[in-house]
Parts: sequence; C-alpha cells; structure tokens
Amino acid sequence: MRSTVEHLHEPVLAHARKDYATLRSDLTVQQALDDIRRHGIGEKIIYFYVVAADDRLVGVVPTRRLLTAPLDKTLADIMISRVAAIPETATLLEACELFAMHKFLAFPVVDAQRRMVGVVDISLFTEEVFDIAERERTDELFEALGFRVSQVHDASPLRAFRFRFPWLLTTILSGTCCALLASFYEITLAKCLVLTFFLTMVLGLGESVSVQSMTLTIQALRSVRPTLRWYLAALRREVGTALLLGAACGGVVGLIVWLWRGTALAAAVIGSSILLALCAACLFGLSIPAVLHALKLDPKIAAGPVTLALTDLFTLLFYFSIAALLL
Repeated sequence: MRSTVEHLHEPVLAHARKDYATLRSDLTVQQALDDIRRHGIGEKIIYFYVVAADDRLVGVVPTRRLLTAPLDKTLADIMISRVAAIPETATLLEACELFAMHKFLAFPVVDAQRRMVGVVDISLFTEEVFDIAERERTDELFEALGFRVSQVHDASPLRAFRFRFPWLLTTILSGTCCALLASFYEITLAKCLVLTFFLTMVLGLGESVSVQSMTLTIQALRSVRPTLRWYLAALRREVGTALLLGAACGGVVGLIVWLWRGTALAAAVIGSSILLALCAACLFGLSIPAVLHALKLDPKIAAGPVTLALTDLFTLLFYFSIAALLL
C-alpha cells in the first residue's frame, strides 16, 4: 500500500476527467444548446466551460444559468469570467485544498497557456481524500494499541504474533501490577464493598481521558517542534482541562454513590479519586508521547500501551489510598 504522502503528491492530471464540455464565447445561448445536442456532454457534467478562439479558458457557465438565460444572449454575456482553475502541474493535495477552500463542485485543469486539459470534480475530494482519512484513522487506532497496520497486513500468523504479542505483554504486566496493588487493600475493600462496584468505572474514566490527551498530543507533534516552552504551555492547558473534567465526573459519580448507597464518605472517596486520576491521566497522555518524541521514538507505537498502563496503576493507587485514609 502506498503511503498517504506519496498518494497526495501524485499529479492531479492523472485523476482528471476528459469528458468535459467547452463552448465558444461568441455563441448565443440557442447556438450553445444546439451544439450540446449535436455533440453531447460528459457523463458527469456540472459546469460548461467557455473558451476563446484560441481555446484559452475565459469563463464558466453553470448549467442552471445556461438553461434559464435568454436564447439571444451570448455566452460572453452570461458567463462567469473569473474562473478558479488548477494548473496541470498541481498535485492531488493542492487540488483537494482548492475544493476545501472554494467549495466548488468541479475545477478545470489548465496548461501554461490556460488551455483546458481536463476536469476534476467533487468526487476526487470525497472518494480519494476521505478514503485516505479513513486509512489514517485505522492506522492511528492500531498504532495506539501498539502496532502498525503495515506490519501485520498480509503477514503470516507467526509474524503478526511477533508484532502484537510484546505489546499485549505490557497489558498483562500492568494488569498484574494492578492486581497486586489491589491485594494490598483487601481490608479496605472488605470494609466498603461499594468501592468494588465503581472500580471498573473509575478505571474506564482514567483510560478514556488518557487516550484523549494522548491523541491530541500526537496530532500536535505532527505540526510543531516540541520544546520546553511548548510542553509547559500544553501542560497548563491539560491541567485546566483535567481539573474541569475531574471535578465534573467526580461530582456526578459521587452524587450517584450518595443517592444510591447513602454513604457520603464513600461518595467523597470515589469522587476525589476520580479527580486525581483524571489529572494524572491528562499528565500521562501529554507527557508520554512528548518524551518518546524527544527520544526519537515513534510516539504512535509505544505511547498507547505505556500511557494506559501508567494511568491504570496511578488510578488504583489514588483510589485505594484515599479509601484507606478516609474509610
């Protein structure tokens, strides 16, 4: 499979249609319609392009305007003279940028003398670019889990196992550490059974927030050069966001505990541990990819397993420590 970068740098002319309709600017609307009937139009006609005697592009006539204009008017009178065109030397990326910028349904492709050599329509944007975006989202999902799609695509079972199993060991290791950590607080769990009911929710909230922060950080690292100043500014934003998320989620879950079980102290323990856990999750989601990037490692590969492992450990540490202290 070609990389996204290679695909977007293909020449746009390779994707241009040749079944476009051109009309001479000195024709009347009646003559233009007669000409269209004689010669036919392309399969996906959207605009009619107007050319001068030397075949140079001079205007465009939308289909609706051509059908509703007086028959004795010339195309030069009804055409739009300012035509946004794509040079034949442009890349697929540059063409897609024009679609996103102007919101037109089609663009003519012209040579250096502004003679038409093709047409690209909105399907280029929807089919090509959205397909690329879908592939990128799929790659990012699997990279967050710890391996690249390209490494396991069409790979043998043994090769796929070699790429996938080491990262699953990270999950097993972190899960074992969490189990050992929970075993140290058996008495606390026995004293307040409600803690067990909400353990999965608390872990899930921490993991969700850490993945959100990690995803935003990895996207930012694509376009900025990480420095200490950038990290501190991002950290301030993440801390502010984490405090709001933690206070909101902790408050909601604490209220649920209090209304359901009627134990205000347990509600305070669970709510406050969620606040601390989400702050830690945001910190890890920002810091782990930044550190991996600074070490010249690919943050998209290792950030997911490492971030989730640390988030789970610290979530349980906050959860059980606050419970042991207050209950």
